[in-house]
Amino acid sequence: MLSYHLQSALCDLRDLIKITESDVEDIKEARNNPQFERLTLKEEKLKSFESKKAMIDHEISSLMTKSPDKDLPDLLNEEQHVALGELRVELSNLREVNKRYAKLVLAVSNLYNTFLERIVPTEMQGYKKVASKNSAILEVRV
Repeated sequence: MLSYHLQSALCDLRDLIKITESDVEDIKEARNNPQFERLTLKEEKLKSFESKKAMIDHEISSLMTKSPDKDLPDLLNEEQHVALGELRVELSNLREVNKRYAKLVLAVSNLYNTFLERIVPTEMQGYKKVASKNSAILEVRV
């Protein structure tokens, strides 16, 4: 059962990586809609992975409870060792793809915020941001 959960978790991780790589390509081309359309799928894959990870943890815990005198590496077969290694690699890959995507999202966010601030300058009044009356590009009427 552990081997099944490991392989299933690997599939989810690989799907998440592909989805995020698609998001990276779409944000570079300023295609917002495909990213938003994939959001539900991405959330489902993430929940699925988290569920499978919990099952993996449970299976490993059960193995260790049944054989408390053995170390974990001795409880797993070769296929399971390989799958755990692949899981570690794919988690690292997902982390790197997510970092790349986050950098692009931050750059786009900063760009839009800069444009907005130039179009409708704001100033702080206490804890509230309000439109400034000395807008250079457009007239702000209150």
